[in-house]
Amino acid sequence: MSVEHPAGGEGGRALPRRLGLTGSIGAGKSTVAALLREAGLTVIDADALARQVTADPAVLAELAALWPEVVSGQGAHAQLDRAALATRVFADPTQLAQLEAVTHPHIRVATGQALRAAAERGERWVVQDIPLLFEKGLDSDMDAVWVVDAPLELRLRRLAERSGLSREQALAREAAQWPPERKRALAGAVIENAGSLDELRGQVTGQLAALLAPPQGSGREDAVKR
Repeated sequence: MSVEHPAGGEGGRALPRRLGLTGSIGAGKSTVAALLREAGLTVIDADALARQVTADPAVLAELAALWPEVVSGQGAHAQLDRAALATRVFADPTQLAQLEAVTHPHIRVATGQALRAAAERGERWVVQDIPLLFEKGLDSDMDAVWVVDAPLELRLRRLAERSGLSREQALAREAAQWPPERKRALAGAVIENAGSLDELRGQVTGQLAALLAPPQGSGREDAVKR
């Protein structure tokens, strides 16, 4: 997915700066995103936008033409079997590229709309929660990047408890992403999520304070607008 970065919001407002949030599957990226929302930042969730896009009847019709077995019903009554679609595309890069060709133009539009809305609200930073941030080369669009990480065995246990994924299924999805050490090396900050929620919150609070701190000598505060 290539997210366009429009020059500015409506009325000439500059777009917010962008914090890219990513991490390996099961690392707890969604929990960090929730903590950032609590802190007052807008989070643009790529997975949520994808779900929104694939609920559109026109998009469902395109998906049904490619994979009839993953869409039931027609028109306004069409429904997507997301698990079946994931099983198909995660195992085949060609089919994944077909899915992205259908959905990503719509996701780019929705992302641009969310950025402009944040600009109109006067927000200085927004978070873009993107699982494949590095894999799709989107880190170059960001002003800062955080990687959420946790030990593999802990992540596998979380995936089994949260999503019912078998070890084999989880490892297959893990293999489709960059290894954690490669992401960590490119991150502006690494959030370690192997402890309690309070420990995680403390890390997020500290990293956010550093992110929002004004440059030395600027004489101004860079507050998050709620």
